[in-house]
Amino acid sequence: MKEMNTQDEQFWTQLTELLAFETAQDPKIDETVAQICAHVKDKGDAALLEYTARFDGLTANSMAELTITQEELKAAFDRLEPKLQQALKTAAERVKSYHERQKQTSWTYTDETGTLLGQQVTPLDKVGIYVPGGKAAYPSSVLMNAMPAQVAGVTEIIMVVPTPKGERNDLVLAAAYISGVTKVFTIGGAQAVAALAYGTQTITQVDKITGPGNAYVAAAKRRVFGVVGIDMVAGPSEILVIADGSTPADWVAMDLFSQAEHDEIAQSILIATSQDYLNEVKQSIAKLLPTMPRKDIIEASLSNRGALILANNLEQACEIANYIAPEHLELSVEEPEKWTPKIKHAGAIFMGRFTSESLGDYCAGPNHVLPTSRTARFASPLGVYDFQKRSSLIQVSEEGAHILGEVAQLLATGEGLHAHACSAHFRLKK
Repeated sequence: MKEMNTQDEQFWTQLTELLAFETAQDPKIDETVAQICAHVKDKGDAALLEYTARFDGLTANSMAELTITQEELKAAFDRLEPKLQQALKTAAERVKSYHERQKQTSWTYTDETGTLLGQQVTPLDKVGIYVPGGKAAYPSSVLMNAMPAQVAGVTEIIMVVPTPKGERNDLVLAAAYISGVTKVFTIGGAQAVAALAYGTQTITQVDKITGPGNAYVAAAKRRVFGVVGIDMVAGPSEILVIADGSTPADWVAMDLFSQAEHDEIAQSILIATSQDYLNEVKQSIAKLLPTMPRKDIIEASLSNRGALILANNLEQACEIANYIAPEHLELSVEEPEKWTPKIKHAGAIFMGRFTSESLGDYCAGPNHVLPTSRTARFASPLGVYDFQKRSSLIQVSEEGAHILGEVAQLLATGEGLHAHACSAHFRLKK
């Protein structure tokens, strides 16, 4: 791992280089995705069957063969071991309980002119959730995307998940069963995103698409944005740990591994206020790495984008954290509540040495779909608010039309919009 010291004159330049990740679209990927999306838009189900056979090695004669029924979802849940069933239920209940507190409500008030103003909050009608498949199965992604949509009151939740060579994962399907997913199709890639965005003979067009995927999925979400809403275009997973030396080094090393094992371009950074502690963590990394099943991926990730940073104090560590704006931030320190207010930019903040990031991934309650690549400077975790929309309410009284109309008439005239001015003027008291 790269070692850095805040006292180095080149520190901030080095940090910027470390964080650099090219988010611009690869022209070749974009060209391929454009062709896929156009083909799905034009041919619908036929294109989906063609691409599923080509990319997933799953040949089907009709979309019915790529559809998973509610009975099949329940059967998948029933096949799980009781302990796994209970773990899934516990995680789902905690995720639901947390997101229930995010629900926004409609409100109104009447001002001094007798005009009623307010906001009406309504859920989206239909959403699509993309769940990765193939190399790994992510039931947690099902819960984190479907549960807030369910809480928001979305009436139709359509899940797409690739099943290469027809291999279905019971845990993923069981998660769909208990989180309120209404329809499941075994398709993936850019073609699945296009199907959700444009609709096909079998798949209903949705209002919004959420969920992570590979570069082709990300490119497709970019392309269809505007036709439908999207949650975000996610980059590689990230973790930043701020440690004061009070947490066992083995724990911190494993926390760094927890993100590094996602893929070779994931990013794990540790900021500590003691060189001796950084050395302890380095020793723990060397000791624990050979025991990891995904050792090669972790090693590549830590070598490519990982870093151990020596800071002068925790105040400076927080300053660096705000610049990094990480997806996951662990405050592995004494009195984390003292330092939390100093953090302005982070997807999720894990407070204290017992709060491992992995708990947030699965069962703590808050959503694990988080802004990456420094977008936590302006973006928020996925939540119920992403599946609700707001309409402004305006009911102007006769008295209000006179008072506000004069204001509107003057401003519209100033902008040179005569019809606007007349529209307000016609309602003035004679």
